[in-house]
Amino acid sequence: MKIDHVGIAVRSLEAAVKAYEALGLKVSSTDTVASEAVKVAFLPIGETRLELLEPIAPESSIAKSIEKRGEGVHHIALRVENIEESMRLAKERGLQLVNETPRIGAHGRKIAFIHPKSTSGVLLELVQD
Repeated sequence: MKIDHVGIAVRSLEAAVKAYEALGLKVSSTDTVASEAVKVAFLPIGETRLELLEPIAPESSIAKSIEKRGEGVHHIALRVENIEESMRLAKERGLQLVNETPRIGAHGRKIAFIHPKSTSGVLLELVQD
């Protein structure tokens, strides 16, 4: 298991990209995830990436997160080999899942979230290529 990316909720993808590019990072890919109502930009850094997430609808979870907590770190994503097995083990071991089945995230990858109540206040995302 590795850290796939760190998700950062932003109001403006354009403004956030400019700030991170000023640090020398470069956008490697972008995507719109209609099911999550977000636009995303990935910026590689070392062996992982930063994922900037801009809401495109006021009812999206990212919009609600920004409204409640402001911009900033939203989640940490862990790359797993078998998301269904990882979800089964997490649930079996007492972790509360946000999703009962995987859904499709950015770039068509399978994703699922573990509730922050189970992980000391950190929203974890499981990601499978």
